[in-house]
Amino acid sequence: MTEDLTGKKIAFLLHNSGVEQVELTTPWEAFRSAGAETTLIAPEKGEVQAFNNDVEKADTFDAELAVADADPEEYDALVLPGGTTNADSLRQDATAVAFVKAFADAGKPVAAICHGPWALVEADVLDGKRLTSYASLQTDIRNAGGTWVDEEAVTSTENEWTLVTSRDPDDLDAFVDAAAEAFTAQ
Repeated sequence: MTEDLTGKKIAFLLHNSGVEQVELTTPWEAFRSAGAETTLIAPEKGEVQAFNNDVEKADTFDAELAVADADPEEYDALVLPGGTTNADSLRQDATAVAFVKAFADAGKPVAAICHGPWALVEADVLDGKRLTSYASLQTDIRNAGGTWVDEEAVTSTENEWTLVTSRDPDDLDAFVDAAAEAFTAQ
């Protein structure tokens, strides 16, 4: 990644349990190293339990803000890491879904990997968007009006906001590069 994200404020929205650790830490560390200010946001402020491969407990992280206390206007971009239980729980949280929708409505870039697009499905912001995800989400994405493709990283600019998506942890390098490019263009 060669982008300079100095001055950018990036929100990472995740549930308090179930986030796929590498899908959180890889972009988080890359964006911080590129100068961005990153904030971990979850339904509840405090501990976030990460997992490896959705089954093995990994590290814990500190959610600095509860999503109810977070203001989307304070951020330049949003990242939605994956993890099956993380994404499934997050899409059932109305406050989290409203936070996601606010980014799309404001024309701010969003980057989602693996199961992360489930929150976008729930926010009803995928109509006309071209994106990828973990393969099991493709029917949900199509039902939400999106066009699902099987590609390493997809950047969609339809509907006046940018969405960057990737399929799974194997795509993290491409995901980070595409998201950083989208965030600097904002």
